[in-house]
Amino acid sequence: MKALEGIKVLDFTHVQSGPTCTQLLAWFGADVIKVERPGVGDATRKQLVDVPGADSLYFTMLNHNKRSIELNSKNETGKEVLTRLIEICDVMVENFAPGALDRMGFSWERIQEINPRIILASIKGFGPGKYEDCKVYENVAQCAGGSASTTGFHDGPPLVTGAQVGDSGTGLHLCLGIVTALYQRESSGRGQKVSAAMQDGVLNLARVKLRDQQRLARGPLTEYSQHGEGIPFGEATPRAGNDSGGGQPGRILKCRGWETDPNAYTYFITQAAAWTQVCEVIGEPEWKTKEGYATPPERLDKLNEIFERIEQWTMTKTKFEVMEICNPRNIPVGPILSMKELMEDEGLRETGTIVDVEHPERGTYVSVGCPIKLSDSPVDVIRSPLLGEHTQEVLAGDLGYRGDDLMRVLESGAVGDVNKEAAE
Repeated sequence: MKALEGIKVLDFTHVQSGPTCTQLLAWFGADVIKVERPGVGDATRKQLVDVPGADSLYFTMLNHNKRSIELNSKNETGKEVLTRLIEICDVMVENFAPGALDRMGFSWERIQEINPRIILASIKGFGPGKYEDCKVYENVAQCAGGSASTTGFHDGPPLVTGAQVGDSGTGLHLCLGIVTALYQRESSGRGQKVSAAMQDGVLNLARVKLRDQQRLARGPLTEYSQHGEGIPFGEATPRAGNDSGGGQPGRILKCRGWETDPNAYTYFITQAAAWTQVCEVIGEPEWKTKEGYATPPERLDKLNEIFERIEQWTMTKTKFEVMEICNPRNIPVGPILSMKELMEDEGLRETGTIVDVEHPERGTYVSVGCPIKLSDSPVDVIRSPLLGEHTQEVLAGDLGYRGDDLMRVLESGAVGDVNKEAAE
């Protein structure tokens, strides 16, 4: 039995943030019914298409294990169908623009009237306030949430990260909120609203930089490279390059083959507890006790020299050899792995973190699997649905439309162009 088996989710989300959340719920066993515009569907179905005539990877990799129903919620019959869906669902998830549900005639108050036990979960760009009506995309969230201002090198511009901390990160936050609300419903018997703002989600993931903002008021951030270089700090948390956010000096260093391989690098941390081992590995044993090198405070103004020496050693090894040599000595290192390397990683495939998925339109593609492993609720990754693939199944099987009543809905234009002969 799956962890969320028996939970039915009405998925009114699109693009990335919401679908990330509902895909997790589906992976955990919830029955997720994805509502899509008739004839159009989720915008990502046709964004960045690489196989003509097939749904894009952008869509397929965010909508596994779901069922798809086409529904025009502005059509009166469509509103009727939506009302019946709300009646039978435990959770409704949306990431529309603020006020969109109200304009559709489905305010929170109306949804509660239809189903007092339902949980309404929403993702917005900003929380209540002067920016709440602004449209937000991934990089906007990273910039407004503090990530970009603290990413990059201190003498360069702000940078966004390739990790989707704004969209997918907020989806993860919302998923936790939904599961928490479901748990509380067990004792309260009531549904509730759950919300997650993308700005809030990014800020939560950038909390160590908010930590440093407060530390900065009491003096320089001594573990930052710019302190050792004698560069004054300003009033805000600066960009720290590849320094370790945990306070232990760390850098990305070249490894053998870096001249031709853009990912022939390793992350190397000179943790205090491993300092003697670092000195042995790089061939500088005298540094263990040498004045100016023996303790972390003494080394702060020499970090550039120290990492240059370490890099001389890492450049003689592959990034994997560095890991094989350093890890047994408890020296924290990690190879810079490319997407190609991750996609081909046998270990990740064995754990289901990387999976092959069969799709009727595009054939086999590679996707990420569920990143969270439950021992009693294993995840089977099922391909994303075709547009409207389950419309008739949901109408007849879940909502109980039969005979003339079913034909009325099919002919109303509320559910797209479906096979009426098959329904008969």
